[in-house]
Amino acid sequence: MKTISIASFLYCLCSITMYSQNIPIHKTTDKLIIDGDLSDWKTPFLGPFVIHNSDANATQNTMVSLLWNDENLYIAYNSVDSKIIGSSKKKDAQIFKTDDLVEIFIDPDGDGQNYIEIGVNAFSTNYDMLLKCISSDCGGWKTSMTFDIEGLEAVSTITSEGYTTEIKIPFSSLDKVQNGNFKKPTFGTKWKGNTFRIDYGNTTEYLAIQSYKSLKFGFHQPQEFAIFEFVD
Repeated sequence: MKTISIASFLYCLCSITMYSQNIPIHKTTDKLIIDGDLSDWKTPFLGPFVIHNSDANATQNTMVSLLWNDENLYIAYNSVDSKIIGSSKKKDAQIFKTDDLVEIFIDPDGDGQNYIEIGVNAFSTNYDMLLKCISSDCGGWKTSMTFDIEGLEAVSTITSEGYTTEIKIPFSSLDKVQNGNFKKPTFGTKWKGNTFRIDYGNTTEYLAIQSYKSLKFGFHQPQEFAIFEFVD
């Protein structure tokens, strides 16, 4: 594996598109290897992440980039981290309670129910969870950690500046989410979702590419998710 160079990181910073309600997912024809190495990642990164419930600046920068092809959704993160907290654990460990990690929530039909949560720490431990319902209007906090995304790949690499992460989500696995109303994306398709980071360093911070107005359910504010748009 190659570590992303300082020059590459500066390029990412120079290519920033500030977070907004509309996050583009660019189509690629490149063959992507999920190894946590971002040196072959050509699409500009978005960010930096902000405090999820105030829009305030984070202590350490986090950038994200999203790509797609006909079979998969790809997500890459570059997390500056001077004090990495965590360790290698078994699949589906509740690392969101203990470890530095990055996360993505995706809700293809945008109804706020049956959406997916994926988290990956700096040591490549990952979990995938189905959020069937959060609001009291639909029963409240119905989740399933037994849910598995078939073909999910998630790898992190620790670098001199922090850690980088790559995730691959096969579209074929999302078609199996009951009541998820998944349809394979085409140009112009819009999903709801958000990308996050929990940083348990010197100061614990909960970060997002798109901040929220409501504070009630932490990261789980599907009514305030950003828009992921599949573009060329």
